[in-house]
Amino acid sequence: MKKLTFLFVVLFIAISGAAANDYIVLGWNDLGMHCSNKDFSTTVVLPPFNVVYAQIIKVGDSLNPPALVSDPFRISYSFPGNTYSVGKTNFWDYSEKLFGAKLTDNIGLTGAGLSGDMHPMKGFFIVEGVPLTPYTDQDLINEDPFQLASLTVYDEKGNSLASTRAVVPVSNEINCVSAGCHASELEILQNHTDSLGDLTQATPILCAGCHSSNALGTEGQPGLASLSETIHSRHGEITDDCYKCHPGPKTKCLRGVMANEHGLVCQDCHGSVIEVGKSIKEGRQPWLMEPSCGAEECHGTTYAEEQATLYRLSRGHGKLFCSACHGEPHAIAPSRVENDNVQNTTLQGKAGVLRKCSVCHGYTPAGEGPHGLKAADL
Repeated sequence: MKKLTFLFVVLFIAISGAAANDYIVLGWNDLGMHCSNKDFSTTVVLPPFNVVYAQIIKVGDSLNPPALVSDPFRISYSFPGNTYSVGKTNFWDYSEKLFGAKLTDNIGLTGAGLSGDMHPMKGFFIVEGVPLTPYTDQDLINEDPFQLASLTVYDEKGNSLASTRAVVPVSNEINCVSAGCHASELEILQNHTDSLGDLTQATPILCAGCHSSNALGTEGQPGLASLSETIHSRHGEITDDCYKCHPGPKTKCLRGVMANEHGLVCQDCHGSVIEVGKSIKEGRQPWLMEPSCGAEECHGTTYAEEQATLYRLSRGHGKLFCSACHGEPHAIAPSRVENDNVQNTTLQGKAGVLRKCSVCHGYTPAGEGPHGLKAADL
């Protein structure tokens, strides 16, 4: 009888689809690419500042739906093989003059380091300002822009419940000189108007200190166009190659399915470089107002973001962020970069959008799923 009871329990688990692990965790980067200067001694566009999101799902079964959970759990993050940043960049030598922040080594502008705990929010976890560089501890010369973060979920007793690996991208290719545009960074300062004085004697200079930047939250100087408008309008007259800056010809951050399978390029969504500058001049707020998946000429309302919300901030099925299943902007699954595919391949056995219902539900429901699709369509 005991043997039959045991077999019944095993059979029930198999039928219901309940996993051996009752929780899964999904992690992703907010933008799909972060850029940072490597040298901060002269002109500075962006500091080392990365953002990681995560959500914990309690796996359901045929009687109970899956649920997002936060309290009392915590998520730790780290970057195996990339444990320090000081020496890989000189950011900490100039952080106080540039940002007014006297920082401890390997600690970023928000107080985040290269390992620690993510901050619990309502239905998700986040860590902002991670000072990650594209150089691993074993290679201080060659960029590795698509590194994997390790995320682990713990309960209140310190038991490990789930883990994942997700790409946290960063590149130092954003460089006015190495891109082949300017002879030196001092030349850039010399080309500014005489009314500003000799800027070459005031280095290091944060470009967003004069030109406002929504990315950094700086107000800039009155009467000057924003940094994004200035750079795109000025450089759009010279080149339409986005990879001169975003973030470079080696990294090529647009690496998801839309580029690989559908042949889209940056301009298909954002417009030409000159058009990007023009749209800002006409009132668009850079970083805060970006192309919409739900635009009529793109995916339409069936695959739209939340109303008046960017894709990277939108939530959909079960209050999951769109990026949790589809991948972050510029790396919509599947990606040409294998590291981007690791998380979904581990969960569902193949790359691509996370679409295997049983991963979260513990079994395959018969009803409609996200975007009105049924299991047979997924």
